[in-house]
Amino acid sequence: MDFLENLSAGGRVEAPVVIVAAHPDDEILGLGSRLCRLPQLSIIHLTDGAPRDLRDAVREGFDSWQDYAAARRAELVVALAEIGAGHAALNAYDYPDQEVALHLSETVACLQADLAGAAYVVTHPYEHGHPDHDTAALAVALATSRLGSAAPERFEFASYHLAEGKVRLGEFWPAPGYAETVLPLSEAELAQKRAAMARFETQKALGSGFPLSPERFRKAPNYDFAIPAPPGRAVYEQWGIGGSLAEWGRHADAVLAAEGAACA
Repeated sequence: MDFLENLSAGGRVEAPVVIVAAHPDDEILGLGSRLCRLPQLSIIHLTDGAPRDLRDAVREGFDSWQDYAAARRAELVVALAEIGAGHAALNAYDYPDQEVALHLSETVACLQADLAGAAYVVTHPYEHGHPDHDTAALAVALATSRLGSAAPERFEFASYHLAEGKVRLGEFWPAPGYAETVLPLSEAELAQKRAAMARFETQKALGSGFPLSPERFRKAPNYDFAIPAPPGRAVYEQWGIGGSLAEWGRHADAVLAAEGAACA
């Protein structure tokens, strides 16, 4: 039984699994109902979840990004225990929220080391929902390319993107040839996931509209990161965070050129 079939059937995946998430809470939003079924689970967070402009920190009553980042980390630990994933090994690269693209080369090198020995890696899609999501997708693709035949198989969980001018939460932009696995949560799973998400006190204002069920997964498409993904516009530009899609593209192009190819 392959990885997605096992997730769909509610079975345990005994092989090592690494989740590469942009921010603390992304892994629970994306595949929270299945984390307890991954006994050899590692979670890598690319950021500390704290934008340096302090807008989010001040909104939640913090005077510094350091205190805000520490609060988000503490919330994550409690939320993982709530959802039955307290066993997960946590690794944080701690780059600033919205700025991982500025550290793309270092991120790829770290992931190359940290993904070695894993059977599967799960991350965000390349859909311009958040600049850190796109960077996660690209960095994982480059790191697994470097690992060659020893690389873990790449999968992704649904995040968000623009479609017809509206933000679509918890859905994929369709990728021909890459079928989705859609997992409606049972009442018990939904209650547990809701309880876990409630632990993220600092994110209630931002995450209240994100659907908790169903969860959606697919094998990671062979993206061409040298060009914008459909529809060619970014959610984060509309939200006024993380710079522009063109700026992100310049960072990506520099690393792709250094790698010698637009990575599949």
